[in-house]
Amino acid sequence: MRSDDFEAWTTLEQRAVERALEEWVPTNSPAGLGEAMRYGVLDGGKRLRPLLVRAASEAVRGHAEAALRAAVAVELIHAYSLVHDDMPCMDNDVLRRGKPTVHVQYGQAQAMLAGDAMQALAFEVLTPDTGTVPPALQARLCALLARSAGHAGMAGGQAIDLASIGVALDEARLRDMHRRKTGALLQASVLMGAACGTPDGRAWSALAEYGATIGLAFQVVDDILDVTQASETLGKTAGKDEHHNKPTYVSLMGLDAARRHALELRDQAHAALARSGLQDAARLALLADKVVDRDS
Repeated sequence: MRSDDFEAWTTLEQRAVERALEEWVPTNSPAGLGEAMRYGVLDGGKRLRPLLVRAASEAVRGHAEAALRAAVAVELIHAYSLVHDDMPCMDNDVLRRGKPTVHVQYGQAQAMLAGDAMQALAFEVLTPDTGTVPPALQARLCALLARSAGHAGMAGGQAIDLASIGVALDEARLRDMHRRKTGALLQASVLMGAACGTPDGRAWSALAEYGATIGLAFQVVDDILDVTQASETLGKTAGKDEHHNKPTYVSLMGLDAARRHALELRDQAHAALARSGLQDAARLALLADKVVDRDS
């Protein structure tokens, strides 16, 4: 696939997700809650997770409406996690996507409620009562998303992260933390897209491996960018991992080795796609490249 075709597809998909978020994230929630929710999720971010959902669904010729709903749902979960992670009791960050974090803009209590409401809304989006998405598919998408976001996935990884401040982790424990905290939701994005179709066992296994690998690659690159880019480029506070004495791939392996590891993970993702037997996985391959070759 030509790079300009991929960029055109990316733009179209991002716009489709943005329109759906505009429609489904409410404006009329009590006491300004909807405003805080919309501030936390609209008009920002790379929408990588929705792109993974959509690309995986297209690769297996999946259910189009279910894939759009899954894309929106996974972005709502991602956005809620950022709202909560930025709060003083977690990472205590004041900048996200180039603007003040939700708790800075609206206060801590409203930020907590906005995150809670976005999490609930994600599952509401996945379960329309219109009859357009089969109930069994709704249930499968909810299960994939819940497992990736809960104690075994993102929330569990964040708990390990908070417990590891000032602690020297070996590579196995660092990898486990990041596969949960960051990787689980990225892998779930791929698998939710795949679940919208009917891939065979070989394709499902390969896509699961692809998702896990790019999930880890994303975090390795995040660790690299934290020490190599300015806050203005990142859209969030640079150098905060070192400031908070958190273990990272850079602190464990060194900058050059971390860069090599990211490239190795990208190659593993490509190899997984090659084993999938899918004929239309070019966009997934280019998304793996995008995960590694980025500056924010």
